[in-house]
Amino acid sequence: MTHHHDDESGRDGISRRHALECMIWAGTGVLWTISGGVPVSLNLLGAAQAAEAMATGFTFLQISDSHIGFDKAANPHAIDTLKEAMGKIQALPQKPAFMIHTGDITHLSKPAQFDNAAEIIGGAGFDVHYVPGEHDLIDDGNGKAYLGRYGKGTKGAGWYSFDQNGVHFVALVNVVNLKAGGLGNLGAEQLAWLADDLKAVSASMPIVVFAHIPLWAVYPEWGWGTDDAAQALGLLKRFGSVTVLNGHIHQIMQKVEGNVTFHTARSTAFPQPAPGTAASPGPMTVPAGQLRGLLGTSSVTVKQGGQDLAIIDSTLA
Repeated sequence: MTHHHDDESGRDGISRRHALECMIWAGTGVLWTISGGVPVSLNLLGAAQAAEAMATGFTFLQISDSHIGFDKAANPHAIDTLKEAMGKIQALPQKPAFMIHTGDITHLSKPAQFDNAAEIIGGAGFDVHYVPGEHDLIDDGNGKAYLGRYGKGTKGAGWYSFDQNGVHFVALVNVVNLKAGGLGNLGAEQLAWLADDLKAVSASMPIVVFAHIPLWAVYPEWGWGTDDAAQALGLLKRFGSVTVLNGHIHQIMQKVEGNVTFHTARSTAFPQPAPGTAASPGPMTVPAGQLRGLLGTSSVTVKQGGQDLAIIDSTLA
């Protein structure tokens, strides 16, 4: 189920409910522009306008939940579906400026799994910015394997920020010291760092935050939320445009709350059930012909000279 506000009115006569329903359509992908905090599907506005949005800004890609090493019935070949995803990325006519990976690179934090992921993802030739998922921190050193590969220049358990093309990117880690039921946790040290990091950033600068577990309460009963997210979001209230990108739940959901748009991504490995539709979260086995329609990537375009973002979600089908 896609969550939304009670206010169903969108811009230009497009209802928010209709737009969010269109986003889940498992076709070639849906292009979004975020205008004034309200998502509008550019597919509803025509191909020419969609193409213009892609051409007027810089694009980056999100992949998530590769789970290299997973080989159960839900997808015995997770390494191959990651290869397929990277092949589609390499074939894009408009090359992204970089990629972000929102965690669970591996399934069991094994050195060989990290090696395989690095070879496949690195083979695309893009800069990649990572955050860990909980599956990346279960080595004997409680995350030392991840930090040894991806922790250079980061703080604490691997958080950091950077600026590119007029956008401030913030990478958060919410998979350390998980709370009851598996809820994510940022912790006092990281929240203090975030407050300090944002001090010098202009309120007019677009902000993109990415972390593994959603920063909104998707379904706390399954641990699909972050216990202290409200404190982080409070620090982001003064900014005019904030986009939060997450993984973990292996499906697309979107929510708009004030100045913040939340967006979760598909996995490249296996789907999970919709909230509350199963006894618990976990790998969901579907008929083989349906699997690739439930796996995919997200492409995000930031318009130059403005605060609008467009998101294309593409399946592997």
